[in-house]
Amino acid sequence: MKGLSIFVLLLTLNSCTKEVKEPITNTRDYNSFLINGIRETYNNALSEKVFWSNRLRPDSSGVGDLGPLAGAYTNLFEVTGNVNYLKNVEQLYKKAIKLSFQNKDIYIRSLAHNYISQHRFKEARNILEESYAGISNKHLTELMLFDVYMELGDYLKADEFLGKIKNNNDYNYLIRLAKWSEYKGNLEAAIRYLEKAKKIAESRGSKSLKIWAYINLADFYGHAGKLKKAYNHYLMTLNLQPDNAYAKKGIAWIAFSSEKNTDEAKRILDSIMIHHKVPDYFLFKADIAEYENKILESKKHRQNFINAVNRGNYGAMYNTYLIEIYAEKNPEKALELANEEIENRATPEAYHLLAYAQLKNEKLKEALHTIENFVEGKTFEPLALYHSVLIYKANDMNNKVKTIKNELKTAYFELGPVISIKIENL
Repeated sequence: MKGLSIFVLLLTLNSCTKEVKEPITNTRDYNSFLINGIRETYNNALSEKVFWSNRLRPDSSGVGDLGPLAGAYTNLFEVTGNVNYLKNVEQLYKKAIKLSFQNKDIYIRSLAHNYISQHRFKEARNILEESYAGISNKHLTELMLFDVYMELGDYLKADEFLGKIKNNNDYNYLIRLAKWSEYKGNLEAAIRYLEKAKKIAESRGSKSLKIWAYINLADFYGHAGKLKKAYNHYLMTLNLQPDNAYAKKGIAWIAFSSEKNTDEAKRILDSIMIHHKVPDYFLFKADIAEYENKILESKKHRQNFINAVNRGNYGAMYNTYLIEIYAEKNPEKALELANEEIENRATPEAYHLLAYAQLKNEKLKEALHTIENFVEGKTFEPLALYHSVLIYKANDMNNKVKTIKNELKTAYFELGPVISIKIENL
């Protein structure tokens, strides 16, 4: 009897001290946003497109109508994922630049933004630099030059332009300072700057600025492990824009990566994929299937991703994802794509993919050289650290493997369950 009492006491103590992980997501919070008929943003953008298209009469240059029409097409791309809308935007802005006499630099900045969306970063830089050297709104062009230099990995130039635009009370400066802080590895500072930008957006009552701030804060909170805050900001986004696919995907990732609720993650993804046709979701589904040990299904989703990219007119927009996939099934093609990506944007993020492709081509020393010279100490991105640890392990650098494995434990949510398990098994 005495022994039984001790056993019961131990069970009670264990149950009291064991941490119970409360679920973050609740279907009641977002079910209404998964309804297939909610297409408010799409319908508004389509109406705008029809209106401005009708204003472009055959007997008129209609230069003043080109910008709003391009804006409508941009919104259509964002809500549908149809890359052809981006191509429409590009042609409209090129026509506006050709026809305009007074607002040329406005259209140049808009075209540069379009190029950035298409991952044509050098073209964006070239037209912005040319505009900046001439008659232009210097401040607005400086903002975009910071953006494009960050994308290109020219951090000295990016820092130079960050200094030119400094204004701690300006929304546009704060969101860029947040991006710079994240690049420097100071995530807490990045979050503080975004929170300040959020307050400015809310004080202005600007729906578009609030959506941008909420979405990016949600992502940053996720990186920092503040998942409840991330979840709440995705919900705040959906309350403003019920058909925001990115926010729904963020909730699906929390359900999968944090809660391991694969069925719910798939349910959310299925609702998004009805109208938002981008290849990314196939990779998400591939990760879920791999985690569920459904290997054939995972391979099928990855092939669906490749097929979707090949069918689309995406250019270099999906190169980073393709490099990872081909590294496993066609290493030579992965290496070719990785070198193309370096030519396009010589960032530490591009270099860690090059190193990964080199590793898969059994170029162990070349991969190590790439990591040590172009990645180590230059990025804090978890995937870059994961690829680094694979390369250190292949080169028998076990001390570095142990150190980085410990660092990566704080990034398991961001990396997801599949990679997290691989890290534990290293």
